[in-house]
Amino acid sequence: MKVAVLASGGVDSSVALKLLKEQGHQVTAFYLKIWLEDELAFLGECPWEEDLKYVREICKNENIPLQIIPLQKEYFAEVVSYTINEVKSGRTPNPDILCNNRIKFGLFFDKIPIDEYDAVASGHYAQKIEIDGKYFLKKAPDSIKDQTYFLSHLKQKQLSKIIFPIGQYSKEEVRDLAEKFDLPNKNRKDSQGICFLGKLKFSDFIEHYLGKEKGEILEYETGKKLGTHDGFWYYTIGQRKNIRLPDGPWYVVEKDAERNIVYVSKSYHDEDKVRDEFEITDFNWFAGELEKKDEIQVKIRHGEQQYGCNVKFLSNKVAHVKLDQNDQGIAPGQFAVFYDEEICLGSAIIK
Repeated sequence: MKVAVLASGGVDSSVALKLLKEQGHQVTAFYLKIWLEDELAFLGECPWEEDLKYVREICKNENIPLQIIPLQKEYFAEVVSYTINEVKSGRTPNPDILCNNRIKFGLFFDKIPIDEYDAVASGHYAQKIEIDGKYFLKKAPDSIKDQTYFLSHLKQKQLSKIIFPIGQYSKEEVRDLAEKFDLPNKNRKDSQGICFLGKLKFSDFIEHYLGKEKGEILEYETGKKLGTHDGFWYYTIGQRKNIRLPDGPWYVVEKDAERNIVYVSKSYHDEDKVRDEFEITDFNWFAGELEKKDEIQVKIRHGEQQYGCNVKFLSNKVAHVKLDQNDQGIAPGQFAVFYDEEICLGSAIIK
């Protein structure tokens, strides 16, 4: 096949690139230059330079053509602006999901002659299967690294083109392959956190765009003032860290975006605090609709934790989700991603 490979400079995408080359496919590597890596020059470093160095070295060693696609403006418009606006409105965004849907498998498709390629490959830990003429995602065997959560907002047109060369491997097996192939980045550590931030902390990113604004921390049950904060946008529902109040632990239970108030409680886990239901909107079902509404599972953040749930549609735009147990932090704006055992059914946004 003729394959366009998204290469990031990390071990995963590098092994994917090498595997496809070994299998005899005609591969071209593409490095997407995204916005924040250049714009936050005040940090005094450009993390993309190290990424690109590894991509160039691997492509040179393997005689693979490399193209660099600048997408800074598009990335700001489609992902970074969304993140800032969501945080400013008191919601909890997931920019990585938007990045996959709108940039890596969205605008990138428009930037290359996509019809000339049989497939687009990435280093994601996920698998793709076809059921009754529709494409679905299937969890990777490595439950810790599985990335179907981040890919759950893709559309059928995108899924039809995508392949995941390392989807059937564990992280340990991918590391072994990198060692076997003697890749220059074989010992490189995995990147952590949000894709566009690089080494930048999310709180520093928020401070750069939203600044600081003093507000009150109030006890949820009594309204008593307990302290102050630098802006509600630094907090998310269920958060325990960095509250810095005596006689804790304290948990964030609510935020008032208009009045810049953060409400906390010491009795967050009491039985009267119901944290097992929410509404969802902005559905993206791989089958076109959710055919199975009970005895399915849901994740409300990336990771191994998932719950059994029941979904009841209130209209064609809103549904109610009931979990089989309480969750630490259900927050508006988060993506809820649904599964039937190993098969990802699609996702929606917590309303």
